Amino acid sequence: MKNRVFRGIPASPGIVMGKAYVLSREFFVPSSAKRTTEEELATFYSAIKSTQRDLEGIIQRLKEQKSQEGLKLIEVQLLLLKDPFFVETVENYIREGDGASYAIHKFIETLKTEFESIGDQYIKDRFLDIKDVARRVMRKIEGKTRELSYQEPHVLFAHDLTPSDTAQLDTEHVLGFVTETGGKMSHTAIIARALGIPAVVGVEGILKEVKNGDQVVIDGFRGVVVVDPDEDTKRTYEKRVREYREYEKELEKAKELPATTIDGKEIDLTANIEIPLELQPAVENGARGIGLYRTEFIFLTGDGLPDEETQFRYYRQAAEMFRDLPVIFRTLDSGGDKILGWQYLREDNPFLGWRGIRLTLDRKEIFLTQIRAILKASSYGNVKIMLPMVSSVEEVERAKELLEEAIRGLEKEGINIKKPVEMGIMVEVPSAAILSEHFAKHVDFFSIGTNDLTQYTLAVDRTNERISYLFDHVNPAVVRLMKQTIDAAHENGIWAGVCGEIASDPVAIPLLIGLNVDELSLTPGLIPQIKGIIRGISYQECVKIAQEVLKMDSAYQVRRFLSQELLSRFPHLENLLVEVDND
Repeated sequence: MKNRVFRGIPASPGIVMGKAYVLSREFFVPSSAKRTTEEELATFYSAIKSTQRDLEGIIQRLKEQKSQEGLKLIEVQLLLLKDPFFVETVENYIREGDGASYAIHKFIETLKTEFESIGDQYIKDRFLDIKDVARRVMRKIEGKTRELSYQEPHVLFAHDLTPSDTAQLDTEHVLGFVTETGGKMSHTAIIARALGIPAVVGVEGILKEVKNGDQVVIDGFRGVVVVDPDEDTKRTYEKRVREYREYEKELEKAKELPATTIDGKEIDLTANIEIPLELQPAVENGARGIGLYRTEFIFLTGDGLPDEETQFRYYRQAAEMFRDLPVIFRTLDSGGDKILGWQYLREDNPFLGWRGIRLTLDRKEIFLTQIRAILKASSYGNVKIMLPMVSSVEEVERAKELLEEAIRGLEKEGINIKKPVEMGIMVEVPSAAILSEHFAKHVDFFSIGTNDLTQYTLAVDRTNERISYLFDHVNPAVVRLMKQTIDAAHENGIWAGVCGEIASDPVAIPLLIGLNVDELSLTPGLIPQIKGIIRGISYQECVKIAQEVLKMDSAYQVRRFLSQELLSRFPHLENLLVEVDND
């Protein structure tokens, strides 16, 4: 049957057409112990050394390719290979009578159970990095290899691709890839974007629908896969490819220009950062700073809480890279189930539980250590602090007291810091938006986190497929909360930005400008496209659009209106819009 269309998550932009190469799904049947404990341990240690040599070989090739993003991720994998928790846990299983291969299998399955109980997709994706390393060692023990591609141009289809798999892809022959699993912010997706390989992930069951040699199209903008396209479909996508290349040339010309509307209103376009590897792409795409530096990854790289020096090195790197431009560090926004090494605290509803500022104020030593590290980095750039999950003014006041305590401690130690260091809040809880006029008197800025604000305002779990259709950040209730927050900020002399997915949604940009937002923080790769929209519309037009939206009563009505308004001014975007997913 022609034109079989499948949808997944757009992981890396681009459109490619070619023949499919299907990578068979990897199944492990670990062998049980057949030798002495000493022999099984020796096999395990030998496999670790062999895996280490393989990873070092990948690192060398990535250095030759000058792929800094892939290089750093594989270096992290090398550290995971030596992680005492991994090594000692497997050793203990072997001493209890398991074979080396089965001991690693138990390690993976135990960890999988722990990570599956976590609601945060970002945290879940980190499990894939650990599993990647562990399975590499298992392959050595079992004597297996994994052939990723063949020497002809092709589109790779796989159940999953690990970060190290992706880093090894032959970009001369792999046109793009499709996987059944994965998320937009997985390390696999990040490497794909860094290498410029179009990718669609999370296409469930696709391996049953495609075979070697099938003609396929993958659309990394919209998360669409077409198997056996007809001639009309091919021509349509060929046209889209030509149009996008022309559009990219135009965006490239404006990379160094400000994001200013036709009538002179400037919007600061900054970047959202998940991991340090995204800092360089942020610079290359013209980001005017970092509007949201998520610090959670630092707390997930070891088997305990990171010390002050470890955190400082990460924060200093970002501050030095952007110098006078702002770098806003969000303090730890993970719940208690995600920070205490490999020990987890169970909560029935972690999204409404002990997380964000609630946790860090309760665990004062975590907050003070992080704040001290950020303050030390202030000497190297323009750093700011942002508090997550704030729901009461009392939380802000307590955080400010701890900030002052940290400043006094550093000054007493003779450590130079740049004062004042601004402190703001994420407005992501309805109570914070409703009381924004009061919060504005206590902080230096607002950053509206529309992902959680939408979820909490509409009582919609955006990870629940049965009700995810209700999740839309242009819902009139959310729009009115944003307006209330932005107005309160300006009335009290502070600025207000937006850092949720809405800032990457092209149809919403005129609305946000019309609401008088000062800053938009978004995925680095989408900055040029959003800048193009801002530079092609007037502020007065946007104000009128926002006024119309505020009269509407449904998300469907708002989105349809915004789409019509955008395409009436930018008709060339009709086939180029990146569909913003709710992942």
